[in-house]
Amino acid sequence: MAPRLFLASTSRYRALLLERFGLPFSIEAPGVDETPEDSEEPAARALRLARAKAQAVLARHPDGWVIGSDQVAVAARRLLDKPGNAARCHEQLRASSGRSVTFHTAVALLGPESETVREHVDRTVVRFRKLTDREIARYVEIEKPFDCAGGFRSEGLGVALMRSIKSQDPTALIGLPLIWLAAALAAAGLDPLAPDQS
Repeated sequence: MAPRLFLASTSRYRALLLERFGLPFSIEAPGVDETPEDSEEPAARALRLARAKAQAVLARHPDGWVIGSDQVAVAARRLLDKPGNAARCHEQLRASSGRSVTFHTAVALLGPESETVREHVDRTVVRFRKLTDREIARYVEIEKPFDCAGGFRSEGLGVALMRSIKSQDPTALIGLPLIWLAAALAAAGLDPLAPDQS
């Protein structure tokens, strides 16, 4: 019987991405404090939180494989968290207008044995167009991206905000680097391309 796979996240975006592999998995909220630590670099923060989320769920399911992920957006050394509401979303997008924003997307895959840890951080750079307040207002009204880092969702109308994107894995910007994860799962015996593992 194949090992059980868990996604330590309540993100609908990550769940939809993981469904692409066709592997059976369960979703579980990790319940991790995401408060930034002093002087913590963005990539380090994303990786620490991805690992902590996976560890929290693995503690409840020690025989399973757990995927934890986190994304941190940065513009001019300023962290852009999930805005949570329209006002903060407007403010964050104004701060991103005409700038490059770096999205650090970390993923950790933890297994039944403590030494079984695989982790990765993807770095995607999005260059935003110079945006008017009217454009920002329309985007926010339509997309309501309050649960996305920086108030930005590339898979919808967000593409209209971009001037360019530099990435090795387009799925990382959505929230889960599937290119890396496919290889990591295969190494763990959960190959998305293998015969039925249900």
